[in-house]
Amino acid sequence: MISKTAIKHLKEKLGEKNVLHEKEDLLVLGYDSTPGVHHLPEVVVYPTSTEQVLAAMEIAAREGLPLVPRGSGTGLSGGSVPVRGGMVLTLTRMNRILEIDEENLTATMEPGVITLDLFNAVAAKGLFYPPDPGSQKISTIGGNVAENAGGLRGLKYGVTRDYVMGLKGILPDRSLITTGGKSVKDVAGYGFKDLLVGSEGTLGIITEVTVKLVPPPRDKRTFLAYFNDVRTAGEAVSRIIAARIIPSTMEIMDRVTINCVEDYVNIGLPRQMAALLLIEVDGHPAPVAEEAAEVRRVLEQVKAAEIHVAETAEQAASLAAARRTALSALARVSPTTLLEDATVPRSRLAETFGEIERLAAKFKLKVGTFGHAGDGNLHPTVLCDERNHDEMERAHAFYNELYEKVLDWGGTVSGEHGIGLAKKEYLARQIGAGGVKVMKRIKQSFDPEGILNPGKIFEDQDSGAEQHLEEGFRVSH
Repeated sequence: MISKTAIKHLKEKLGEKNVLHEKEDLLVLGYDSTPGVHHLPEVVVYPTSTEQVLAAMEIAAREGLPLVPRGSGTGLSGGSVPVRGGMVLTLTRMNRILEIDEENLTATMEPGVITLDLFNAVAAKGLFYPPDPGSQKISTIGGNVAENAGGLRGLKYGVTRDYVMGLKGILPDRSLITTGGKSVKDVAGYGFKDLLVGSEGTLGIITEVTVKLVPPPRDKRTFLAYFNDVRTAGEAVSRIIAARIIPSTMEIMDRVTINCVEDYVNIGLPRQMAALLLIEVDGHPAPVAEEAAEVRRVLEQVKAAEIHVAETAEQAASLAAARRTALSALARVSPTTLLEDATVPRSRLAETFGEIERLAAKFKLKVGTFGHAGDGNLHPTVLCDERNHDEMERAHAFYNELYEKVLDWGGTVSGEHGIGLAKKEYLARQIGAGGVKVMKRIKQSFDPEGILNPGKIFEDQDSGAEQHLEEGFRVSH
């Protein structure tokens, strides 16, 4: 337990309003957006500068406390849950955009900047930051970097790692690190930057991020296509890619999700349809016109039930906004939503939908599926109640069998949500014992005392300490 002296020192260094230690304050900071995963920290701090992060880390070291970095808590794999207690470093008050460099096409910011705020700030200068996780209105850039977040534009523009040019941070031994920068080319030594991106806060605390910006697309066409069966939607995705078209967005929703979204936003989605695809092509006007014509040809060729084209930018934006409500819409239906991140080669998309339907029937579960069809990245979401033990067991069995098939097909257990707590065993299945050993050696070299975000990504020697997590704790098995 943290000492009163340490609390006093934290308040002296960070200010009283930036230190929380009363249980009623800690309750809301012991979980993220992952159902059934909760554990109280001993103290939560809100540093406003790198110097304050360093001061908090030094006090935590003296107290022997684990450190867990946290942004807005939108993670979906339990990555920011303090399963060993200790200190939570919430970086949301380090939220300044430090520079938008129009000559080098970069933006530099503190980790607590909201993703959409960055997008809007650079857009005001005629520039474009493409990564757009579904939680972009509240997620932070630091969290995006830690989880290597994706988004709806990932098919054409990639994920967060593709835009991170430089990082500053603090390593577990309290030494400062700078890796990368504004130089377009940098092959000096080991790629620490790329190692830190997606490390889920287990290797260092990120205190500054420099990202690449690009010119915005000059034109865009948005299609909404409905299908009488999911397999035809999957076939349309494969044929569009085979036609050498890379849409900026190619999102899919199944019938369950369509109905939940329509209940939520009431925009006239046809409830009887088995699936919809939201497709956007963007770029210079002439290629966009050609690609749009080809997309329509493919949709007609596979006999999509209905094809609609957004007539205005506002209409296109409203369609994308409806897709972004999918998880919220599903979450309204049941007390618990278990969402996963299965990703397969695009050629397996239709089969994956078939497998989801088969397993949902086998385990008598209600499952809504949406996701980034162009990436092969689906989010099958079990609508359940974590108080129903039998239903939770069936839900875990559903995911267990689904991931067996996903890995058999050459897929991955996470396309964009990270591993955290929820998918440690699945990761071990994917990369094998040898892969886990290498990851542990990397962790050991950065953090020999194991103080940074312990218990995440892979099992360690203290995993038994997590057994006191509250009932309902969700793990892969």
